[in-house]
Amino acid sequence: MNRREADKSVKAVLGPTNTGKTHLAIERLCAHSSGAIGFPLRLLAREVYDKVRAIKGDSSVALITGEERIEPPHARWLLCTAEAMPVPTGSQGESGDLAFIALDEAQLAADPERGHIFTDRLLHARGREETLLLGAATLEPMVKALVPEAEIVARPRFSTLRHAGSAKLSRIPPRSAIVAFSAEQVYTVAEMLRRFRGGAAVVMGALSPETRNRQ
Repeated sequence: MNRREADKSVKAVLGPTNTGKTHLAIERLCAHSSGAIGFPLRLLAREVYDKVRAIKGDSSVALITGEERIEPPHARWLLCTAEAMPVPTGSQGESGDLAFIALDEAQLAADPERGHIFTDRLLHARGREETLLLGAATLEPMVKALVPEAEIVARPRFSTLRHAGSAKLSRIPPRSAIVAFSAEQVYTVAEMLRRFRGGAAVVMGALSPETRNRQ
């Protein structure tokens, strides 16, 4: 398979959050005999690893990130950070001869710090049978310029995303997400939520894998 033929198997699925892009990637991964998905976050890779492991079994699924590696000897489905994805092994451009490859949040190819990794995966990571590039609509011009053979599919949001504005912590609805911008703020808000609502999960990138997984 030459590069142009490989690019014909690429589909760019573009849209905002809550459009089912990651769910689609999981479905397509599990439909193939082997494959890998590259994510921008270790936490997301771990979350999807747990979902795929429940479907395919512990011995068939691997988790590969910069700080956590669970690699059964005969794993066929790999959940990775983008940096840890399998890289092409030959002139055909297939990533370790995996049947399926997906790159999540591929618009990070424009990021000043990590863009070179995502651009490399966008250009070179290809599944033998199918490749998905998942991202925001802002990715479309880049896909048209760098992977002109790719099919572009737009997906609408399933629900309306609303900003709730200022509200007392005692009055926020269940299953709310609160974003803070320092570790001190995170722990302060979490402690107040425990007092008002009885519990809160704290997730930060600096947590150890074991602690983050428990949260």
